[in-house]
Amino acid sequence: MQTRSYTEIPRVDAYDKVRGTATYGTDNNPAGLTHGAFTTATIGKGRIAAMDLSAAKAVDGVRLIVTHEQTGTLKPARFIMQHGFAFQSYSPVLTPQVAYRGQPVALVVADTLEAAIDAASRILITYEEVPFASALNSKGAEAVPQTEAATAWPIEDIVVGDAEAAYSAAPVKVDGTYTMSQQHQNPMELIGTVAAWDGDHLTVYEGTQSAGACKFGLAEQLGVSADNITVISPYIGGGFGQKNTMQSQQVLTAFAARELGRPVKVVVPRRQVFHDSSFRPATRQRVRLSADSTGRFTAAIYDVDAQTSMHDFFQSEHADTAARHYGYGAFRSFARLVRTDTPTPGYMRAPFEHATAFAIESAVDELAYELEMDPVQIRLLNDTETDIVSGLPHSSRHVSKCLSRGAEMFGWERRTPAPQSMLAENGDLIGMGVAIGLYAGAGGPNRATIRATREGVIEISLGVHEMGQGIRTAIANVVARHLNVAPESVTAILGDTRSGVPQMLTAGSWGSASSIPAAEAACEALRNALDALGTNAPEGSSPAEILTLAGRSELSVNAATFAPGQNKEALGEIDTGHVAPTGPMYPDFVTYSYAAHFVEVRIESTTRRIRIPRVVSMFDCGRVLSPRTARSQAIGGVVWGVGGALREAGEVDERYGGVLNADIAEYLVPVNADIGSIDVGFIDEPDPMVNRSGIKGLGEVVLAGVAPAITNAVYHATGIRARHLPVRIEDLI
Repeated sequence: MQTRSYTEIPRVDAYDKVRGTATYGTDNNPAGLTHGAFTTATIGKGRIAAMDLSAAKAVDGVRLIVTHEQTGTLKPARFIMQHGFAFQSYSPVLTPQVAYRGQPVALVVADTLEAAIDAASRILITYEEVPFASALNSKGAEAVPQTEAATAWPIEDIVVGDAEAAYSAAPVKVDGTYTMSQQHQNPMELIGTVAAWDGDHLTVYEGTQSAGACKFGLAEQLGVSADNITVISPYIGGGFGQKNTMQSQQVLTAFAARELGRPVKVVVPRRQVFHDSSFRPATRQRVRLSADSTGRFTAAIYDVDAQTSMHDFFQSEHADTAARHYGYGAFRSFARLVRTDTPTPGYMRAPFEHATAFAIESAVDELAYELEMDPVQIRLLNDTETDIVSGLPHSSRHVSKCLSRGAEMFGWERRTPAPQSMLAENGDLIGMGVAIGLYAGAGGPNRATIRATREGVIEISLGVHEMGQGIRTAIANVVARHLNVAPESVTAILGDTRSGVPQMLTAGSWGSASSIPAAEAACEALRNALDALGTNAPEGSSPAEILTLAGRSELSVNAATFAPGQNKEALGEIDTGHVAPTGPMYPDFVTYSYAAHFVEVRIESTTRRIRIPRVVSMFDCGRVLSPRTARSQAIGGVVWGVGGALREAGEVDERYGGVLNADIAEYLVPVNADIGSIDVGFIDEPDPMVNRSGIKGLGEVVLAGVAPAITNAVYHATGIRARHLPVRIEDLI
């Protein structure tokens, strides 16, 4: 493994993106294209009793209307957490049932988008309604202990020592309940599909984080061979977990295209995205944390209620993260899944870690004030070199370095300890807060193919997707260094099932950790193959120079890699569209990425309006492959943390179901005026145990811990503890 740091290079796809030449899924317009629009359910739960399509059929240009009466040949989707491919097991328009408000109940296909939208609005539906529960606290919501939920991969509660006894005996303790509203991803690129058949072969253009899952999932639902399906997704305009899996419109678009004999495009409008895709579930977390008189934690008792749907158990992994924040003397968790009449929640960026950090880091802050200890010092005191759950050592854990370097960069020493003790010249209350965050260090198998030509072209195919995080740039930087070529000569073929390598899910911060080792292995295999040509080329010669000496036009090689503890069986999983990640517990160690966030808030003394003039964040993600895109990821995560703490909430009307603020005018996200200075830094120490590249994940951990750093700063400024996200002005009055 190389140990020197990577130099910064520009994004290799920047010019294509800013000039509009990068082609996203629904930018594709095959000849004869038609357009689809959904009619959606207007009840919270029930059944379709009758549908009147006459007015819709009368709209000029309407070619096809798909309802449950036509879709009998389609198989239901299989939920990803039941070893399937879709974000949920419920498949709209396959039955007359209505599982939640806003679900599609019919698809209208027409020559123009305008005609499809008009006709969809003219379908008249009579429903048989039944009672429903649309929120965590709704009457009729069903709470199920997670250990009793039927799932493919059961998750047990965590018990380490006797936490109840240790908590009861401790001289200092806190007991707090922290709640969070459901939140929704809003990528710039909407969910959408273009489906075109050529005889028996289906081509799908899709913005997806898992082209392989779409390929095999569509084959299963349509009843065709996966060999007859191509999925193309070279770019994604943001995913954040929403595009992890098959979406509801995919199979319906492909079915409509087959029925009509023409390509069909369906782009799901923003309002419908809120009602028929995954989202971050609402949570209720109770944390009981105790310490001895020196500030060392003696016990943590962690209870969580997490929202799920009636048709699937979306498992909570909050406790796995909560247990790893510190070296508690004892730990006990209890998780319940609360079933609601909604789509199945899913993996929104830092899916469990964002909420967990809010609860744990708020409790730690409260305990620090009880002990009259500095919030940074109590965190340093309770750091650990051993994973308390497994007893295994950490492969690397530089959270203390993150805290120390971040505190120095932020100027933490200028903070005065007492709440309401710092005032700005204009009378604003000043608060300073700190929190840590962590994210599991996952990895997995991957395949790579690399081709070099005498003309200097380097073409590499990997199982990973470019969704704006900059993986193409990271790959180019790695390949350029290993092969002694310019980054601009490297072309990465990603998200395309024609590439010859499986296009596995890119999520969970394992994209780089699984693909970069495969890229390095492919480069090494290519170097060995070039050496075997026997040209005796000078050391440092490029592949093009060696091929020229050998009289060869090109050379291609393959490589496959695994995470520690895996074998070739894991390749079989990704070859068939499934996922095969492992971690954070490996055979001999445990791996996490870490963050430390320092936040300054300014709060107007009368209106209580919160402003954040500056944030300093430090990250431990192993080796940094692409400094420019890593900084971009980090800054983006902090911005999202500001939104998660002060803006974002899916407002649910329990009388009718659905999300009231289902647009980005009323679903509030930060704008430029909300964001001050953001300084980020990286420890940049390779972790050679977790993979040959020394890298851990970055894209998820950047969000974890931002929210509690903000709310802890709010407490320091006002003396009022915010225990619900998002924080509203009225909470501080």
